[in-house]
Amino acid sequence: MIRLSNISMFYKAGLQKTYVLRNINLEIKEGEFVTIMGPSGAGKSTMLNILGMLEKPSQGEYYFMDMATHKLNERKKSEIHKHHIGFVFQAYHLIDELTVYENIETPLLYKKIKSSERKSMVAEILDRFQIVAKKDLFPHQLSGGQQQLVGVARAIISKPDLLLADEPTGNLHTKQGEEIMDLFKSLNDEGITIVQVTHSEKNAQFGNRIINLSDGWVDSDEPTARVMEKG
Repeated sequence: MIRLSNISMFYKAGLQKTYVLRNINLEIKEGEFVTIMGPSGAGKSTMLNILGMLEKPSQGEYYFMDMATHKLNERKKSEIHKHHIGFVFQAYHLIDELTVYENIETPLLYKKIKSSERKSMVAEILDRFQIVAKKDLFPHQLSGGQQQLVGVARAIISKPDLLLADEPTGNLHTKQGEEIMDLFKSLNDEGITIVQVTHSEKNAQFGNRIINLSDGWVDSDEPTARVMEKG
């Protein structure tokens, strides 16, 4: 599903280049649940943004579902993003002026799905996430856990092939975090490919593979079970 070939990301200041990612070569198969770990500043969020086509790498090639995204214009990349990728952010990124219902419905409007179909899709996901009673509330009226649930619901309502999650439980207390991770596991079991960035070893255990970044390099890439055995 994903292939990164010699991906680097750097910022120029005069003649100086500051590298965020260096020469990343990586493949992620459909149906995998991959965790990206590493210290702050290792390039984790940048890598996730490149996978989500929110940032363009300085060098290298990115193939998504056999499409050479590095050769595509912004409009085409935006279309791919809209139809194939869901993004869950640590800071929720809900639209303050919209209700829970309207926030969840937003991706369907972008995809120009007709009204009757939108209604049934939103109703179904409100029910699945047990937030029917919250549908007319605004984000500031929800707890952190509820906001993150809405964020996940919005990310998956258009049935993406790939779900990207940046520290999805970072602002949640333990029980809320566990609920989000259980939800991710069930989404992965349904066939959605997931890539998460996390500092939490506990969250990492939900996936099947851990990629460790250090100073922009891939330091290690191993099955989760093997990493946990090493302790």
